[in-house]
Amino acid sequence: MLVKVFGAAVQGIDALVVTIEVNCSQGIRFFMVGLPDAAVKESHERIVSAVEHNGYRFPRKQVIVNMSPADIRKEGAAYDLPLAVGILASDEKIETGKLSEYMLMGELSLDGSILPIKGALPIAIKAREEGFKGLIIPKANVREAAVVNHLDVYGVENITEVIRFLNGEIELEPTVIDTRAEFFKEYTHFDLDFSDVKGQESVKRAFEVAAAGGHNIILIGPPGAGKSMMAKRLPSILPPLTLQEALETTKIHSVAGRMERGSSLLSQRPFRAPHHTISPVALVGGGAFPQPGEISLAHNGVLFLDELPEFSRQVLEVMRQPLEDRKITIARAKYSIEYPAGVMLVASMNPCPCGYYNHPEKECICSPGTIQRYLGKISGPLLDRIDMQVEIVPVPFEKISDTRPSESSESIRRQVIAAREIQAARFADYPGIHCNAQMTTRLLNQFAVPDEAGLKRLKDAMNRFHLSARAYDRILKVARTIADLEGSEGVQVQHINEAVNYRNLDRENWGDR
Repeated sequence: MLVKVFGAAVQGIDALVVTIEVNCSQGIRFFMVGLPDAAVKESHERIVSAVEHNGYRFPRKQVIVNMSPADIRKEGAAYDLPLAVGILASDEKIETGKLSEYMLMGELSLDGSILPIKGALPIAIKAREEGFKGLIIPKANVREAAVVNHLDVYGVENITEVIRFLNGEIELEPTVIDTRAEFFKEYTHFDLDFSDVKGQESVKRAFEVAAAGGHNIILIGPPGAGKSMMAKRLPSILPPLTLQEALETTKIHSVAGRMERGSSLLSQRPFRAPHHTISPVALVGGGAFPQPGEISLAHNGVLFLDELPEFSRQVLEVMRQPLEDRKITIARAKYSIEYPAGVMLVASMNPCPCGYYNHPEKECICSPGTIQRYLGKISGPLLDRIDMQVEIVPVPFEKISDTRPSESSESIRRQVIAAREIQAARFADYPGIHCNAQMTTRLLNQFAVPDEAGLKRLKDAMNRFHLSARAYDRILKVARTIADLEGSEGVQVQHINEAVNYRNLDRENWGDR
């Protein structure tokens, strides 16, 4: 008999329904059509072992399986469970009454155990959109999918549970999660705090400005000055994720298979710090079977690139478009996939190969040409996309040995949140714009026009440092954020002055001995 079972295929960070049609008839052959990949084709052996290990008999008939829509490639072992259910139902071992009400996904072990899958959250969202009553998935993924409201999500450990449930022999208990309680449980807990940082008040201030406006920032300084230490503490002062941002971020990590077992909703902004040997595909995403890259895994959070000049030139240049457009498009011959890439880029670098140029105590052994070549690894267009360029110097002993606590992350975060609330109100009528770093030129001309003295100071800086038009926009965005931190309605000369001071690498004498 012909039966239909429903699963899902994940494309990008969204899912679409896959209808699995199975027909058993006279014969002894097995056919599977609908553009399955090698992992899907191999499901036949896993299904045979799983069902027979649990006391059922694989049909000794001709079995034809069609996976619709047939023009979309089906990838991975997550189709094992719906395929097995469809084959047994077609052989009249499973009642068909409930099949149209549930979506099923899961990988089968040879003993019938159901193993975790990728993309449980977007699959659950699609199941609810399409009006399914419930979703049956591996127990390891159930909390991840159960954050979707108005959908019964069942976590199962063995194929026998699924068969007996569909036959009405047992009842499964749906997993219920209070999404808001889950979200607010740990979203303010951080292991690292800015109160641990001694000295570096000017750099702390720069991080406060960067966090308040969502600005990209690069730190330049010698080894041991505290670049990595401060960057790792940045998430502790960023405003908390909204529920919508948390769902979007969780979808990306779910698709990439990066969710911890038993976890549900990501409540803290991601912090990704890839090694400098990373490839362009690993950074921006793609591959033979497209997956999100590090820049998408850091969406709504921080992408930290330590020792920036050590990254390959190709890796650095491939970031230019995502930093501007805040999304990645992976194009293939038959389809294209879009991944979000709204990251706050934080980079660090030494001022020269030996690391001690401009050091107050240690002598640099690099020649001027070597320093220029080292700095030249970072192109002008990429630097233009980094709003703030901050020089960091070693902390003197007096400040390192000071036992008094410095300003805590919680205190800084309150100021950052207050500034973000001002920006949220300002951009309420502009969809897709949430912070000053995302302002377009038109919005700059509307909300970030400096006063007369500020305009004169900006003109002097442009002429003196030979800044580009993009750098001009970046300075205005940073100045607008500084004004928001002070609660100022307009952009004034002191705000422009501070913003210009955050363009250290634009200075003509930087890198000259």
